[in-house]
This record gives sequence, C-alpha cells and structure tokens, in this order.
Amino acid sequence: MSNTFPAASGHRHNRYLLMRHGHSQANQQGLIIGSPERGLAGFGLSAIGREQLDGLLADWCWATPGRVLHSDFRRTTETAERIARHFGLWLETEPRLRERHFGAFEGEGDDRYAEVWARDADDPAHRHAGVEAVVDVAARMAGLVDDLEQRHAGETILLVSHGDPLQILLTALEGRELSRHRDRAPLAPASITVL
Repeated sequence: MSNTFPAASGHRHNRYLLMRHGHSQANQQGLIIGSPERGLAGFGLSAIGREQLDGLLADWCWATPGRVLHSDFRRTTETAERIARHFGLWLETEPRLRERHFGAFEGEGDDRYAEVWARDADDPAHRHAGVEAVVDVAARMAGLVDDLEQRHAGETILLVSHGDPLQILLTALEGRELSRHRDRAPLAPASITVL
C-alpha cells in the first residue's frame, strides 16, 4: 500500500480551522483513550483544559467560524460546546473526527504511543494489536474535508478532533509520506491550525 496520500489539489472552497481538544482527563492521567466505549462518555476536559479554552476564547485571533464539527468523544464535545456557545453556533457531531483507535493499547499509559508510532514509521498500513492504520485515519479525515468541499463554499469551518488524527490529516493533505506523520511538532491541547 502506498506510503503517501494524494495531496489536495488547487484552491479550497472553505477555510478550515483544525483544533485539538483542550487538555483532558486522559491527558492528566497519562492514559490512551481511543475507543468509543470509553471516550464517548468519559475522560472529558480537565480543569486545565477549561482554563485553556477560556483563554483561547478571550484572545480569539482567527476567523470567526460559521460551523463547528466535532468528534463525538467527550473531550472534543466539551471543547466544541464552549466554542459554539461563545459564537452562538450549532454543533455538528462528526464521527470521522474521532480519535484514532489504539486497539490493545486502550487504557494503557501514554508512554505506549511511542511503540505505535515506531511501527507507523515502518508501515503506515499496520494494524498491529488492533491499532487503526494511519492510512485508514488519513482516508476518513481527508474524506470529511472532501465532503465539506462538495457541500459548502466560502465558509470558515472549525473541526475539533484529536492529536493523532489531525497530524495524520495535515500530513496527508500536504502529500507527504504518511509514515512521517510524527515528524511535525505535536499539536498542543487547545491549539488551532489554519488549513
């Protein structure tokens, strides 16, 4: 399977703000929470995450979003709710923005990410221990952007997701080798990247 993803060609019809959720209880506890069974109902924002969002909204320096789409995990939902409430917007739940599923590593310490990422660097199609392959994450994330490009034009759309999926999306849209998604600086909690 190819180690690259076709780069987006030409001009986009919309502006996208890619946001990683605020600091979460999973971050605080140092746990991998990538399964819907645990992430939908638990592990919301930490007190640090709520403070991050208060500061972000007080100093907002990006275009005002007209739409907010978010992963249905609790930490991303709580992040998106605060943004939407601030701007008076409706929320749109989008499962394609979910966290990457980390298979057998679910619930383990976040030091185990390094093992997954080392395998990603060798083979972005690996599914070792039930981990969702980088190529599959890239396809679902880029597929969402493609769908939004078909349905909307001239909008600023905020996509609230998770660190790994967003880094994989950025790598895919740049047309870089998917095995190198960890080469870019990690996206900090509550950070926004303009696409």
